[in-house]
Amino acid sequence: MRVLTILFFSLLTMPLMLSAQTVEEMLSKVSVAIEANQQGQATSYFRQAIGVDISRSEMYYWTTVDKNSVICSKLANELAVGFKKKRNYDKSYLFYKELIQKNPGNVDYMEACAEMQVCRGQEKDALRIYEQILNLDTDNLAANIFLGNYYYLKGEQEKQKLENDYKKIISPTKMQYARYRDGLFQLFSSEYEKARASLQKVVQKFPSTEAKKTLDKILSVEKEVSR
Repeated sequence: MRVLTILFFSLLTMPLMLSAQTVEEMLSKVSVAIEANQQGQATSYFRQAIGVDISRSEMYYWTTVDKNSVICSKLANELAVGFKKKRNYDKSYLFYKELIQKNPGNVDYMEACAEMQVCRGQEKDALRIYEQILNLDTDNLAANIFLGNYYYLKGEQEKQKLENDYKKIISPTKMQYARYRDGLFQLFSSEYEKARASLQKVVQKFPSTEAKKTLDKILSVEKEVSR
């Protein structure tokens, strides 16, 4: 019985030992490929190492990789993607942020960074990043989708609050009604107009049914405000 128990635990721990050996072997191959200036091979080995043990691969990146080397960004991107697949959005965001610092103005990295901020519940910072993207690429699809929906939902929330506050007034005066109507007009001119501008760019690039539906809703709000 004792022999069977030892054999059983040996079988349980063996895959872990093999995995540890495998990741060290892969990372060793990464180092050899980097020394030989074989960046494609090094990146491929590193991707395999991440698949085995992403934590050990991250440690290798921080402790071994020259942060001024050309390969550094490629390996950082592999870690960013790897953590994203594991839904570790905090770590993925940190690596995308580092990639932006190393590659300022890289729209692909900025898009990914903004996406991670959305996943982390940091919508306002995502908005800031997407607005920066539009300064570089006014027709960027991801940025326009986000801004279109963000400003539409913000407009809807503020419109609901404005209407609820007005309904609380039992006998509104003409002045109060005028202020309410002016508030609706100002709201449409800001949030809804921003949403429409972005969503129109979206439908110009591809036939988004959802974007078209939202544009129809904005048109209905415009008719309501203008009457």
